[in-house]
Amino acid sequence: MNWNTSSAFTPVGLALRGQGAHKIVCTLGDAAHILIKDWPCGDGDEYVAAVKACVDAINGQIGPEQFRKALLRAADEAGIAALTVVHR
Repeated sequence: MNWNTSSAFTPVGLALRGQGAHKIVCTLGDAAHILIKDWPCGDGDEYVAAVKACVDAINGQIGPEQFRKALLRAADEAGIAALTVVHR
């Protein structure tokens, strides 16, 4: 399992509603935590697909960028603004 590989996918900034918090997802571990603990709703089709994709990416069954795309679709479904984070 590869929970904390920071270079695995392009980091994503998420503006979670109702919490006044902005989160930066840099690793699969970050993503798992946010999907389980901080996500505003847990019943959308894209959310369920993102959780499954996160588990699959952690287990090496799909690539990290494929998971990132699922995360972005889930964010869109939930009305969460998502930005690509660029490191300099």
